[in-house]
Amino acid sequence: MDVVVFGASGNIGKEIARELVSRGHSVVGVTRGGGAIDTFTGTVQAGDVTDPEQVAKIAQGRDAIISAIGPRHGVDDGTTLFIDAALGLIGGARLAQVPRVLVVGGAGSLEIAPGVRLVDTPEFPEAWKQDALAQATSLELYRGVDDLDWTYVSPAAIIEAGDRSGHYRTGRDQLLVDEDGESRITYADFASAVVDELEQSNSVRRRMTVAY
Repeated sequence: MDVVVFGASGNIGKEIARELVSRGHSVVGVTRGGGAIDTFTGTVQAGDVTDPEQVAKIAQGRDAIISAIGPRHGVDDGTTLFIDAALGLIGGARLAQVPRVLVVGGAGSLEIAPGVRLVDTPEFPEAWKQDALAQATSLELYRGVDDLDWTYVSPAAIIEAGDRSGHYRTGRDQLLVDEDGESRITYADFASAVVDELEQSNSVRRRMTVAY
């Protein structure tokens, strides 16, 4: 496939781009500045994910768009970035007539009990709360889209550096935990799950989550 990855210089985006290349896909990584990305050998260019026309220009003629964008701490306002990015990606995909869009979202909107989201619990870190609520709003924007084959992919509560095991579980809207009650995934295994979804399309027009 010919795939464009927005946010390709971040921890998750780099792993997704690397996983795509390792499977033989053609990849264009998009960052704000367009500079080289460590460990990525594909094409890199600058682009603004919040601008539908820029998204369309970059994505024109490609098979899929993947977004792993996130705010730069102390620089960007995540409360507006996630929503603006959703609008940019939806609008740009429509303009470019690219039907497949995969979006890396957060875990905050996952349910820990019926009607109770992780972000609503007292234990959820206050510093992450506004970003998590903005990501929840962006998910609702995608849920209102019926003319694109989108998938919103939420990681486990903790996503971190680590080896690629090739093993993971997937779910829908509920937080996945292991036998010890922990919810974890590595960047590498999360990336593997994202590319598996791109290739297999098991969760079209819905959210999926990934954890051990």
